[in-house]
Amino acid sequence: MDTLRIDTIDRKNQVYFTVNGKEIVSYQGETLLAALIANGYKITKKSPLKGNPRGALCGMGVCFECIVTVDGVPNIRSCMTEVRDKMKVEIND
Repeated sequence: MDTLRIDTIDRKNQVYFTVNGKEIVSYQGETLLAALIANGYKITKKSPLKGNPRGALCGMGVCFECIVTVDGVPNIRSCMTEVRDKMKVEIND
């Protein structure tokens, strides 16, 4: 799968984790949000009132639009969470 990462940046230490059961590749030091976006995930949750798809807005921990479930813990801000090997991410898309 092609990603949205810039090819000219030298990355090391791949990290593998799952999103809704699908394994994706990231790199040590990336935020979970950056890894999700690079792998084509735009929607991170649905609006609690009307069920409309929502995605990251600010990318710096203020808006809470990027919350996901990580290793069974809900409401984790993906923009403030560094990826780690074998983490399990669930997105309510």
